[in-house]
Amino acid sequence: MDRELSEEELQELYAWIDKIPLSRPKRHITRDFSDGVMAAEVVRHFFPKLVDLHNYIPANSTQQKLSNWNLLNRKVFSKLNFQMPEETVKKIALSTAGVIEPVLSALREKIDKKLEHTADNILILEYYDTRNQAKHHTEIHQTEAKHLVQMAGEAIKKEEKTRLKNGKPLYTMPTYSDMDPTLRLILQEKEQAVMSLQETVEILQMKVNRLEHLVHLKDMRIEDLTQHLDTYKAKGQTH
Repeated sequence: MDRELSEEELQELYAWIDKIPLSRPKRHITRDFSDGVMAAEVVRHFFPKLVDLHNYIPANSTQQKLSNWNLLNRKVFSKLNFQMPEETVKKIALSTAGVIEPVLSALREKIDKKLEHTADNILILEYYDTRNQAKHHTEIHQTEAKHLVQMAGEAIKKEEKTRLKNGKPLYTMPTYSDMDPTLRLILQEKEQAVMSLQETVEILQMKVNRLEHLVHLKDMRIEDLTQHLDTYKAKGQTH
């Protein structure tokens, strides 16, 4: 947090801040962020539920600035696994040049990690929820199918008894027209329900395939970033 940022890192940081809508014009970053209000707005932009802006009062007095930053440390930064040393807070409140940039850079890293973690959780939950839905609908489909077969079997046995009683051949499959109207209606409804469930299972399976593909792409992205990081570290060791 205390390290000096390179020119490239500074430009990336400024570009990142410029994309965030803030309540005050951005004129001089050291003074702009000295009271902690804009830092609170930065976090709130990404995590609205973490920050209540009414708790952070725009201030010129050093005491109020320190109060804002200390509140951020306790209530907000702690949830991002981020903590500012007391000495750093004092320097920022006094608008000491070159102090706020490394802090914002470190805060940005914590925000990115939190966002990535949140996105991972959502993806995993959606993935397993979809799989569970597919499993649930498949089980319903199987139960309905078994029930349908059972009902059809009972209908055949009933028809066989009737044919045997009337002296008709046994080994002819009954048609819908030969069945009891109530049973025929039930069978037709069940067949329609089975077809509908099959379509639902197919749709859910497509969602599962899509989510598995997204997980695969994310794994590839992580592997690519890891390779870049290893290359960067290797270059750093050669200098």
